Amino acid sequence: MAKPQRTAVVLVAAGRGLRAGAGGPKQYRTIGGVPVIHRAMEAFSRHPDVFVVQPVVNPDDSAMFTAAVAGLKHEAPTNGGATRQASVLAGLEALAKHEPDIVLIHDAARPFVSARVISRAIEAASRTGAAIPVVPVTDTIKLTSASGDVEDTPDRSALRIAQTPQSFRFDVILEAHRRAAKDGRSDFTDDAAIAEWAGLTVATFEGDVANMKLTTPEDFVREEARLASLLGDIRTGTGYDVHAFGEGDHVMLCGVRVPHSKGFLAHSDGDVGLHALVDAILGALADGDIGSHFPPSDAKWKGASSDQFLKYAIERVTARGGRIANLEVTMICERPKIGPLRDAMRARIAEISGVDISRVAVKATTSERLGFTGREEGIAATASATIRLPWSI
Repeated sequence: MAKPQRTAVVLVAAGRGLRAGAGGPKQYRTIGGVPVIHRAMEAFSRHPDVFVVQPVVNPDDSAMFTAAVAGLKHEAPTNGGATRQASVLAGLEALAKHEPDIVLIHDAARPFVSARVISRAIEAASRTGAAIPVVPVTDTIKLTSASGDVEDTPDRSALRIAQTPQSFRFDVILEAHRRAAKDGRSDFTDDAAIAEWAGLTVATFEGDVANMKLTTPEDFVREEARLASLLGDIRTGTGYDVHAFGEGDHVMLCGVRVPHSKGFLAHSDGDVGLHALVDAILGALADGDIGSHFPPSDAKWKGASSDQFLKYAIERVTARGGRIANLEVTMICERPKIGPLRDAMRARIAEISGVDISRVAVKATTSERLGFTGREEGIAATASATIRLPWSI
């Protein structure tokens, strides 16, 4: 069979995940600072051979879903059913109007699916019509009785652990799901089992041990530790900025518009807090300074809002596979008073940078009426940023 050009995805995310412990449905909990469902969906949304992603969610989770997958391309979610099987059927029915050739069915609780596995899934379904990713069983397996006694030790060389995405010709798996629903069968634990019941031969292809399903609290602890170990290059950068006062009725400080009797003399909006923070992040990356990326001589940055500079710096970290560990800004001024605005500034920095507010600090001090800040001629800011990167050397 030639490789089809239309591959769709059903992302199953309607479960409650009770075995994962407290904290809400596991697909919306964060791991490595990113929602589980975001990680799972991103791999498919960015894959060049996938043209549509159809999420299936619990209608009670609509707000959480929207927040968790912001920025990713997907179809409007469809509501799931009482079982995983019913949810998959709902997703397949929602995809029917797109007439895909191949469909991949993936559990949102598997956030570490790789592009390689996705490509193998597409190739396998194109070739065989029905295929699942598997990994070998490395432990000895025992069959036990109801009382817990060992009854048999199967040959583990013939055993495999099934994963997702499971891949199928779309028309075939849709028909199999419809037949199962019509016959009142709701006891299948995966889509391969439905395909087998419908008489299909299900092939296997190489899975990935990292493509594990998050089920228990221990799974989250283990994966957090694994992700942290991959980001062992811990770096700290510092930044400093200053702007003089001129005429105006407000100043921008850490992304917040602050009423004041003066404004900043600056090429952009003059936000000394964000400028210092950008320099700190770029310093941690050993990636120049804010002036080298946004030169004041370039007219396009005249009056520019500084939040775009911070977003750019954060994107430089993300592009290196890194994470922000901590951001800290210290404002040095007599006025305006920073204390009443501190939490608003922290919240704004967290919003721009996409990190939790617990990782953002804003402090303030005066210069005891000494120097240009003491004479209220301008405002200075210092900043530090701690980032974690994968080791590259």
